Amino acid sequence: MPLAPPARAAVLLAAGSLLLTGCGDAEPASAKAAAVSLRNCGHEVRVAAPPRHAVSLNQGTTEILLSLGLADRLAGTATWTDPVMKGLEKANARVPRIADDNPSFERVLDADPDFVAASFVSTLGQGGVATREQFAKLGVPTYVSPSDCAGKDNSGGGDGARAKALGMDTIYGEVRDLAAVFGVPERGDELVASLRQRMEKATAGVDASDVTLLYWFANSESPYMAGCCGAPGIITRSLGARNVFDDTHEEWPQINWETVADRDPDVLVIGDLTRKSQTAESAARKIAFLESNPATRNMDAVRHKRYVLLSGQAMNPTIRTVEGVERVAAALRRFGLVK
Repeated sequence: MPLAPPARAAVLLAAGSLLLTGCGDAEPASAKAAAVSLRNCGHEVRVAAPPRHAVSLNQGTTEILLSLGLADRLAGTATWTDPVMKGLEKANARVPRIADDNPSFERVLDADPDFVAASFVSTLGQGGVATREQFAKLGVPTYVSPSDCAGKDNSGGGDGARAKALGMDTIYGEVRDLAAVFGVPERGDELVASLRQRMEKATAGVDASDVTLLYWFANSESPYMAGCCGAPGIITRSLGARNVFDDTHEEWPQINWETVADRDPDVLVIGDLTRKSQTAESAARKIAFLESNPATRNMDAVRHKRYVLLSGQAMNPTIRTVEGVERVAAALRRFGLVK
């Protein structure tokens, strides 16, 4: 990504320095808090004062910030796969959308950010919006969801691979990190408590130990199916079920349809996306493909129409993974597959 012109870089650096050293008595009391320093995905993040003009580069981090009541602190968002989470529509409408996908570095700088958050290492890396080092040179601290780096290797191709299974505690940790950065730690605790309660309610009495699942995120030509250990793994393990591709640690391996048919899962968990960057993004297009393709139309789940539709955000490591647990659990009960 091209760098900002020198004059603009100097201006932004000066502005960032002012923001990060406090803003005087004119700032509301809620914006005043002690400096926060934390280790994040191999980087030290230090914020001297709660951000007032942040940019969130992925829907996952945006929905956390909106859920924490921080819409007034957001100068822009980007990279959306789904409609905003229910209950956040009004808050989200107040925040400018810089781009539906990855914005350019310049577009982000135009928002004069004092903090930048992202859900994926690739968003703030080579080939993404910009590197964390590029923002650091301008005095802008950055944060990446720890769920995309803790126990995960992003150095290869594709969406990375996990050495160990992701847990909800990592997502809860992200909520608490962002709440601390913005000076509202009590809101973080409240949101985590709410998510924990929803998880407990959704999984109470559920035994799906005889059920096999398959998660299809996108693309009909070279479909992205979930491996063992990302957000779909959280859903699967919480219900006691089994992912038919739990023998791969890749986050979203591309698997041919003949192999999918051979695994013949009981239930198909399907991403219902509104973006248009891949083939078969919507659930309707995915189902039409499954029911017409010779390799898939005779699968047990297809013949019995055992489909569970999830947002892309529920299939990524976000607070909406809880929504995924709720919906899959409800569907398994509806299909009569829960003991």
